[in-house]
Amino acid sequence: MSHELHHLLDSHDGIALGERVNAGDISREALLEAAIERLERVEPSLNAVVDRLYESAREESRQPQPSGRLFAGVPTLVKDLFSPLKGARMTQGSIVGGDVRAEFDAEAVARLRRAGCLLMGTSTSPEFGTSYTTESTRHGATRNPWDLERSTGGSSGGAAALVAARVVPFAHGNDGGGSLRVPASCCGVFGFKPSRGLMPSGPMAGEGWGGMGTSHAITRSVRDSAALLDATAGIDLGAPYAAPVSTFSALEATRRDPGALRIGVIEGPELSPEAAKVARQTAALCESLGHRVERVTLPLEWDELYQRCFDVIGPSTQELLDTIGRMRGQPVTEEEIEPRTRVMLRERGHIDATQYVSAINYIHALGRKIATTQLEFDVLLSPTLARKPPVIGTLDAFDDTLSLDEIIHAFHSYCPFTALYNATGQPAMSVPLYWTDDGLPLGSHFAGRFGEENLLFSLAAQLERAQPWAARVPGINACLS
Repeated sequence: MSHELHHLLDSHDGIALGERVNAGDISREALLEAAIERLERVEPSLNAVVDRLYESAREESRQPQPSGRLFAGVPTLVKDLFSPLKGARMTQGSIVGGDVRAEFDAEAVARLRRAGCLLMGTSTSPEFGTSYTTESTRHGATRNPWDLERSTGGSSGGAAALVAARVVPFAHGNDGGGSLRVPASCCGVFGFKPSRGLMPSGPMAGEGWGGMGTSHAITRSVRDSAALLDATAGIDLGAPYAAPVSTFSALEATRRDPGALRIGVIEGPELSPEAAKVARQTAALCESLGHRVERVTLPLEWDELYQRCFDVIGPSTQELLDTIGRMRGQPVTEEEIEPRTRVMLRERGHIDATQYVSAINYIHALGRKIATTQLEFDVLLSPTLARKPPVIGTLDAFDDTLSLDEIIHAFHSYCPFTALYNATGQPAMSVPLYWTDDGLPLGSHFAGRFGEENLLFSLAAQLERAQPWAARVPGINACLS
């Protein structure tokens, strides 16, 4: 049975595993033990885990459960960032987080439990999620299973590494500027960011980063992502606002043909030859599937967008540190935080209220501009990243002498597109369609209109059928063979 379970985890997505559990073919306890064995097999190489919660997961696996849960017994992990998981440390990727353990689940986490998932641990994030690579003083560097010298992306890099390495079929993450889609691109898996307000953010917060942040998952299959959204989306108690929930399920959308779409390929930020090739190949693939592809120049100044985003992220991070200081009875000092964070807080942590409100108003106005542009296009297309995953230690090699402008340039010359859709609130996804000549994944990025998750899922499933990626396994993996 052990070999059979491993082969199932090698090849089955979460829905397929849940079906086997519900049919009585395999037990939740045995599936969990196989996943634990797989995690321990690759974790010394990847460094993708913060806390192992094996005993609490084992206890939950032995408890009677209602039958028919879609993800019955499917093991997974929760990202260690802004997402309390009962019993797990809340380090937020930082020394400042200490070893305080959550006493309750975030609502999104509780919904994963109710869907049948067994939560076996937490995955790594960079300090406060403000980096496009998962490297931190607290936890070290999380390594890419396609090349251990390369970054997994950030900030959900631990989740992406574990999914790509076939430890689990999906893992929780969140996204405030690309943090689901960037790691998905780096690790050759599927990453989806829902519309603003569709996912619950309680009970600790009403929104993250002025509404730019949201949670969801990194998955191997498109249908797992859709089904997870069905299981977790929707308003939670006391939410300040909520996006509309579709009248039919996202999982059902994966079975529907998207029809002939008008797709706008974004002109703008400079791309490496490899990323430009991905854009051309993806456009050609879409045309071969019957879609109409055109070039589009978006109505924005990219550098201004990045600056305004940090007008929100800077004070939000300062407020988090102030809260941590009050909770522990001792203010956070500069020596406790990383150089990138020190620079950001020095320049944007204490901006006045007028500057913050101006940034929010800019972001809201930009959302209306892009929505007007998308009256002409069903979907906007670009590569997810401007170049392939960088070598560890190069992207976030900052010190206190740098300016925030230099940090912004380093990050957004690498990742120019994803933050736009956090600002505008649109759903967006990174689809693993292409690998570079040296075997590194480089995702294709699609954004839809606000609230049109189902159209993106229909397109993603069509692309998955046309150019499947499930059989592509990185060199570092948990498979038996």
